[in-house]
Amino acid sequence: MGDKRPGAINSTLVYIEKDGAYLMLHRTKKENDLNHDKWIGVGGKFEQDEAPEECALREAYEETGLTLTRWRYRGLVTFVSDTWTTEYMHLFTADAWTGTLRACDEGDLEWVDKKRLLSLKLWEGDKIFLRLLDSDEPFFSLKLKYEGDALVFAQLNGKTLTTATIH
Repeated sequence: MGDKRPGAINSTLVYIEKDGAYLMLHRTKKENDLNHDKWIGVGGKFEQDEAPEECALREAYEETGLTLTRWRYRGLVTFVSDTWTTEYMHLFTADAWTGTLRACDEGDLEWVDKKRLLSLKLWEGDKIFLRLLDSDEPFFSLKLKYEGDALVFAQLNGKTLTTATIH
Protein backbone atom coordinates (compact mmCIF):
# COMPACT_ATOMS: atom_id res chain seq x y z
CA MET A 1 0.00 0.00 0.00
CA GLY A 2 1.50 3.29 -1.20
CA ASP A 3 4.72 5.17 -0.86
CA LYS A 4 5.64 8.62 0.45
CA ARG A 5 5.48 10.64 -2.77
CA PRO A 6 2.95 13.32 -3.64
CA GLY A 7 -0.25 12.53 -5.54
CA ALA A 8 -2.30 9.36 -5.60
CA ILE A 9 -0.87 6.25 -7.20
CA ASN A 10 -2.48 3.37 -9.07
CA SER A 11 -1.60 -0.27 -8.50
CA THR A 12 -2.97 -3.73 -9.16
CA LEU A 13 -3.42 -6.80 -7.00
CA VAL A 14 -4.14 -10.21 -8.51
CA TYR A 15 -5.38 -13.30 -6.69
CA ILE A 16 -4.51 -16.32 -8.85
CA GLU A 17 -6.78 -19.25 -8.03
CA LYS A 18 -6.26 -23.02 -8.33
CA ASP A 19 -8.14 -25.87 -6.61
CA GLY A 20 -9.78 -23.69 -3.96
CA ALA A 21 -6.53 -21.88 -3.12
CA TYR A 22 -5.01 -18.49 -3.94
CA LEU A 23 -1.37 -17.94 -4.80
CA MET A 24 -0.24 -15.70 -1.94
CA LEU A 25 2.96 -13.73 -1.56
CA HIS A 26 4.45 -13.58 1.94
CA ARG A 27 6.35 -10.26 1.74
CA THR A 28 9.65 -10.95 3.49
CA LYS A 29 12.49 -9.92 1.15
CA LYS A 30 12.12 -6.22 0.26
CA GLU A 31 13.65 -3.49 2.41
CA ASN A 32 11.42 -0.63 3.64
CA ASP A 33 8.35 -2.59 2.56
CA LEU A 34 5.05 -1.30 3.94
CA ASN A 35 3.72 -4.85 3.41
CA HIS A 36 6.65 -6.51 5.23
CA ASP A 37 5.65 -9.86 6.77
CA LYS A 38 2.09 -9.57 5.44
CA TRP A 39 0.46 -11.97 2.98
CA ILE A 40 -0.96 -10.40 -0.19
CA GLY A 41 -1.74 -11.30 -3.79
CA VAL A 42 0.73 -10.42 -6.55
CA GLY A 43 0.84 -7.01 -8.17
CA GLY A 44 2.38 -3.59 -8.11
CA LYS A 45 2.37 -0.03 -9.36
CA PHE A 46 1.31 1.09 -12.82
CA GLU A 47 4.01 2.01 -15.29
CA GLN A 48 3.57 5.03 -17.58
CA ASP A 49 0.45 4.75 -19.78
CA GLU A 50 -0.53 1.27 -18.56
CA ALA A 51 -4.16 0.20 -18.30
CA PRO A 52 -5.14 -1.77 -15.17
CA GLU A 53 -5.22 -5.07 -17.09
CA GLU A 54 -1.79 -4.45 -18.60
CA CYS A 55 -0.31 -3.72 -15.18
CA ALA A 56 -1.94 -6.80 -13.64
CA LEU A 57 -0.62 -9.08 -16.39
CA ARG A 58 2.89 -7.59 -16.28
CA GLU A 59 3.15 -7.71 -12.49
CA ALA A 60 1.77 -11.27 -12.31
CA TYR A 61 4.40 -12.39 -14.84
CA GLU A 62 7.26 -10.48 -13.14
CA GLU A 63 6.45 -11.87 -9.68
CA THR A 64 5.43 -15.43 -10.60
CA GLY A 65 6.61 -16.33 -14.12
CA LEU A 66 2.98 -17.07 -15.05
CA THR A 67 1.25 -15.51 -18.07
CA LEU A 68 -2.40 -15.05 -17.15
CA THR A 69 -4.82 -16.20 -19.86
CA ARG A 70 -8.15 -15.68 -18.05
CA TRP A 71 -8.83 -12.99 -15.46
CA ARG A 72 -11.62 -10.81 -14.07
CA TYR A 73 -11.46 -7.19 -12.98
CA ARG A 74 -13.25 -7.42 -9.63
CA GLY A 75 -13.09 -4.05 -7.92
CA LEU A 76 -11.38 -0.81 -7.01
CA VAL A 77 -9.95 -0.39 -3.51
CA THR A 78 -9.10 3.14 -2.36
CA PHE A 79 -6.50 3.15 0.41
CA VAL A 80 -6.25 6.32 2.49
CA SER A 81 -3.59 6.58 5.19
CA ASP A 82 -2.22 9.07 7.66
CA THR A 83 1.27 7.89 6.70
CA TRP A 84 1.27 6.88 3.04
CA THR A 85 0.08 8.38 -0.24
CA THR A 86 -3.49 7.55 -1.30
CA GLU A 87 -3.55 4.49 -3.51
CA TYR A 88 -6.14 3.23 -5.99
CA MET A 89 -5.70 -0.53 -6.16
CA HIS A 90 -7.35 -2.34 -9.06
CA LEU A 91 -8.28 -5.82 -7.87
CA PHE A 92 -8.29 -8.91 -10.12
CA THR A 93 -8.76 -12.65 -9.87
CA ALA A 94 -7.36 -15.12 -12.39
CA ASP A 95 -7.87 -18.84 -12.90
CA ALA A 96 -5.96 -19.76 -16.07
CA TRP A 97 -2.37 -19.22 -17.14
CA THR A 98 0.61 -20.62 -18.99
CA GLY A 99 4.17 -20.96 -17.77
CA THR A 100 5.88 -22.35 -14.69
CA LEU A 101 5.80 -20.80 -11.26
CA ARG A 102 9.17 -19.36 -10.25
CA ALA A 103 10.59 -17.79 -7.09
CA CYS A 104 9.76 -14.14 -6.36
CA ASP A 105 12.37 -11.60 -5.23
CA GLU A 106 9.81 -9.82 -2.98
CA GLY A 107 8.91 -12.80 -0.80
CA ASP A 108 7.76 -16.41 -0.77
CA LEU A 109 4.91 -17.60 -3.00
CA GLU A 110 2.59 -20.23 -1.58
CA TRP A 111 -0.75 -21.74 -2.59
CA VAL A 112 -3.03 -21.10 0.40
CA ASP A 113 -6.43 -22.73 0.79
CA LYS A 114 -9.11 -20.01 0.80
CA LYS A 115 -10.45 -21.38 4.10
CA ARG A 116 -7.07 -20.53 5.73
CA LEU A 117 -6.70 -17.01 4.28
CA LEU A 118 -8.22 -15.06 7.15
CA SER A 119 -5.85 -16.73 9.64
CA LEU A 120 -2.80 -15.27 7.86
CA LYS A 121 -1.14 -11.99 8.78
CA LEU A 122 -3.14 -9.69 6.48
CA TRP A 123 -4.10 -6.05 6.38
CA GLU A 124 -7.47 -5.77 8.15
CA GLY A 125 -9.08 -4.29 5.03
CA ASP A 126 -7.81 -7.18 2.89
CA LYS A 127 -10.09 -9.47 4.90
CA ILE A 128 -13.06 -7.42 3.67
CA PHE A 129 -12.24 -7.70 -0.03
CA LEU A 130 -11.17 -11.34 0.26
CA ARG A 131 -14.67 -12.12 1.59
CA LEU A 132 -16.16 -10.14 -1.30
CA LEU A 133 -14.08 -12.12 -3.80
CA ASP A 134 -15.13 -15.39 -2.17
CA SER A 135 -18.82 -14.46 -2.36
CA ASP A 136 -18.41 -13.58 -6.06
CA GLU A 137 -19.58 -10.01 -5.36
CA PRO A 138 -20.17 -8.01 -8.57
CA PHE A 139 -17.67 -5.23 -9.32
CA PHE A 140 -17.29 -3.16 -6.15
CA SER A 141 -15.70 0.00 -4.83
CA LEU A 142 -14.15 -0.32 -1.37
CA LYS A 143 -12.61 2.60 0.54
CA LEU A 144 -10.30 1.79 3.44
CA LYS A 145 -8.81 4.38 5.79
CA TYR A 146 -5.86 3.51 8.01
CA GLU A 147 -4.13 5.22 10.91
CA GLY A 148 -0.80 3.45 11.05
CA ASP A 149 -1.66 -0.27 10.70
CA ALA A 150 -5.15 0.19 12.18
CA LEU A 151 -8.20 0.20 9.92
CA VAL A 152 -10.36 3.09 11.16
CA PHE A 153 -12.96 3.39 8.39
CA ALA A 154 -14.39 1.22 5.62
CA GLN A 155 -16.96 2.03 2.97
CA LEU A 156 -18.39 -0.42 0.41
CA ASN A 157 -20.10 1.02 -2.67
CA GLY A 158 -20.62 4.34 -0.88
CA LYS A 159 -22.05 2.85 2.32
CA THR A 160 -20.10 2.96 5.57
CA LEU A 161 -19.39 -0.46 7.07
CA THR A 162 -19.83 -0.90 10.80
CA THR A 163 -17.31 -2.61 13.05
CA ALA A 164 -19.52 -5.72 13.05
CA THR A 165 -19.46 -5.99 9.25
CA ILE A 166 -15.72 -5.28 9.03
CA HIS A 167 -14.67 -8.18 11.30
